[in-house]
Amino acid sequence: MNIEGAEKIYKTLRVLVKDKPGYLGRLCTVIGEHGANIGEIARIKVGVQFNTRDVSLTVGSEDHLREIMEAVGKLEGIIIEEVIDPVLELHKGGKIRSTSRVRLESLAQMRRIYTPGVANVCRAIQADPELAHEYTSIDHSVAIVTDGSAILGLGNIGPVAGMPVMEGKAVLFDKLVGLSGIPILLGTQDVDAIVETVVNIAPTFGAIKLEDIAAPRCFEVERRLMERLDRPVMHDDQHGTATVVLAALLNATTYVGVSLKNQTVGIIGLGAAGMGIGNLLLAHGVKHLIGTDLKDEAKSMLAERGGHPTTLPELMAQADIVIATTGVPGLVKEEMVRPGQIILALSNPNPEIRPDAARAAGAAFAADGRSVNNALAFPGIFKGALQARATRINDRMKIAAARAIAAAAEKGELVPQILDPQVHLAVTAAVERAALESGVARSQGD
Repeated sequence: MNIEGAEKIYKTLRVLVKDKPGYLGRLCTVIGEHGANIGEIARIKVGVQFNTRDVSLTVGSEDHLREIMEAVGKLEGIIIEEVIDPVLELHKGGKIRSTSRVRLESLAQMRRIYTPGVANVCRAIQADPELAHEYTSIDHSVAIVTDGSAILGLGNIGPVAGMPVMEGKAVLFDKLVGLSGIPILLGTQDVDAIVETVVNIAPTFGAIKLEDIAAPRCFEVERRLMERLDRPVMHDDQHGTATVVLAALLNATTYVGVSLKNQTVGIIGLGAAGMGIGNLLLAHGVKHLIGTDLKDEAKSMLAERGGHPTTLPELMAQADIVIATTGVPGLVKEEMVRPGQIILALSNPNPEIRPDAARAAGAAFAADGRSVNNALAFPGIFKGALQARATRINDRMKIAAARAIAAAAEKGELVPQILDPQVHLAVTAAVERAALESGVARSQGD
């Protein structure tokens, strides 16, 4: 099986390999002959006649894995002990925990951290609530709120099944910008209940990150929370994705030698991500935005916001830039691609058209959701907003973040590497500055 272009699955074979020359080589040869990529090979245990080794594999499907195991099972001197899923292993016990920033090694320290010393801090905050920003963790804590209705490309699988995603976001907050992301799983998908719950827990957090809440409910939830809360609220599926898409387009249009604002931009799929992208592109100054969706309600919403609904064939014929967020693999056929188009097929794990296929069909630039990842945006956006003590995250802040991301990309690349700490520092600084310039920041004296 050829795993190029297929959804990749990572597994580890724990095998007993006879401790004589040639046996490990035969194992690797058979795996390679059956189309799997070998990663690391680790020796776990040395025995009298057999050594235990872990062989990391990348395969195209569960059937592909079974094919390999059947072939390996026929080898003399090789015994498959177990198949390990390294992703599941990594998640055992969860990916996050709450830890203390201060030491606790004596009763004297405990009395300062807790009772009776902490009472002085409580009284100080009671007298001047602004001191909470200085003496508590509120200003570096973000609630990651989900109702589980639109988890990744998996759909409405519920909040508990979505917890690994929320934990992953928390890891990114911690490692990339030093914020504490706290998952909040909601046992309701009712708009009123979601809004009231978040409003009631909001004093705990400096900002609210809405995550994987399905459209159109997500639009109403975000709007109402922004009206009622005096702290940043952002639905990441809309605005984090939109920010990185804008960054990618700033670079793509520069490389092609055209002005983004003057291009016809077409959006296929007007859910949370598609609508968020459209809104930010209009705010940036794009003059001609067209879009299509299976739902008339979504197309009406696009029209209300300044875009023009159309059909998929018409969009592909008219658009200079195509952005797809449908979750439908292979929706965009090679024969639909017009020479010179810029195509971002963002559905994960399988895009609407593979970038190599789009380029072969004549696209000037093409990318998928693996490179255009909202993790480039949301950590720095929230960090910058919190540092500015902003009351909201506005379009000017998102556009500033997009420009910072675009500027950090290597020549010829659409966006920079996600794990580059300098990228997130640049985004943080740009967002904080934009908050101050746009009048949504609060000074320490306010």
